[in-house]
Amino acid sequence: MTAIDNLQDATAVILAGGLGTRLRAVVADRPKILAPVHRKPFLAYLLEYLAAEGLRKAVLCVGYRSEQVMAALGKSYAGLRLAYSMEPSPLGTGGALRLALPLADSGPVIAMNGDSFCRAPLRPLWQWHHACRAAGTLLLTRVEDTARYGCVGRDENGQLTAFEEKGEHRGPGWISAGVYVLSRRMIQEIGGEKAVSLEREVFPRWLGRGLYGWPCETAFLDIGTPESYSMAEAFFASQEAR
Repeated sequence: MTAIDNLQDATAVILAGGLGTRLRAVVADRPKILAPVHRKPFLAYLLEYLAAEGLRKAVLCVGYRSEQVMAALGKSYAGLRLAYSMEPSPLGTGGALRLALPLADSGPVIAMNGDSFCRAPLRPLWQWHHACRAAGTLLLTRVEDTARYGCVGRDENGQLTAFEEKGEHRGPGWISAGVYVLSRRMIQEIGGEKAVSLEREVFPRWLGRGLYGWPCETAFLDIGTPESYSMAEAFFASQEAR
């Protein structure tokens, strides 16, 4: 079996240690990854998606109210073996990923934000990453208004060329969907001693070093604000109806 074929052996690292301050008005008693959607935590949808895609192990990067996450999910869920990486203090998405790397068994690691969901097939993303010999590949999705997320630029070969900050560009465009295939070598470069953001600090520094974007027009949800969280039940109901 080649590296391109072994998606089932990949480790998914879910970045789930955020404080979720913007969501406190509606979900005050738990971390936002446990925000209820159709009577189960939002994180359950991510884990069920990974299991359906054929993965067998996930590492959860936890911090704020981590004991609730561990109590809710235990050591396995939906056929996935679960491990936990505990942040001693908030490390941001980059620092949390670096801290969790020793728990990831695979070569490239599939990292994903714990507060967003994108129903894109992982196998073609994984295969494209290997075919390009990429150091890192970001899953991109198209939205009608990029102002809230910031948009990305890519050249004719798929290499990323720019990251635009939130609010700099309005209207339709391609954004990062919060799902990444990243080489261990690149993750090892991230400093783990202080908080660092993948999106704002790490990825811009990796431009020109084999960072690619794989576009896929598919359903996308981010529950980071009360307004977007209020759409979660309708979002998943529409997905189940397909």
